[in-house]
Amino acid sequence: MPVTLADLVGDGQAAVLTMEIQRGVVGDLSSFPELAAAAEEIGLVANTAHLLAAARAAAVPVVHCTAGFRPDRRGSPPNAPLMSAMLRRPEHLVDGTPAVELVPELGPEPGDLVSHRAHGVSPFIGTTLDPTLRALGVSTVVATGVSVNLGILGLAIEAVNLGYRVVVATDAVCGIPRDYADALTRNTLALVALLATSDDVADALS
Repeated sequence: MPVTLADLVGDGQAAVLTMEIQRGVVGDLSSFPELAAAAEEIGLVANTAHLLAAARAAAVPVVHCTAGFRPDRRGSPPNAPLMSAMLRRPEHLVDGTPAVELVPELGPEPGDLVSHRAHGVSPFIGTTLDPTLRALGVSTVVATGVSVNLGILGLAIEAVNLGYRVVVATDAVCGIPRDYADALTRNTLALVALLATSDDVADALS
């Protein structure tokens, strides 16, 4: 029998993750205007905020996966072309600045958790995310945020490799260009995750 959305997120076994929904990524201080425009086009922030409200109301953990760097960039290896490009920009996502903050619509609320990283392009390896989720008894993660190109794809694959089930909220993630991101979602993410709208996930959580 196929696994349903209710099977994956019911009975207190899920957590909702946000991936880099930060002011300096898709918000008012974005260093990636094309990505910010793609997020705006699909209502990513509003859809995610709706899903987080449902999760909090159902006592489902919310974990914000954020990225930021020291001003001197120490400890952040430029070991990928994207990382090299970001680290060459001295103003990009500097810890302690407004750019690293979540977009205000998402909080964080007092009960939310944050897993911050200063390396790589996805949220699990070398962070507190995995032990935090295990301590909460989580077996399914619901992914929101950016980008489908790298961060969301990495999140989903890492989560599966660590033994979690994954749900991707399709109207709360985006990438660029949109046709590529949509194709990647259908043809790659669908192989490792259940795809569902934020409304459907919110209904299943409640």
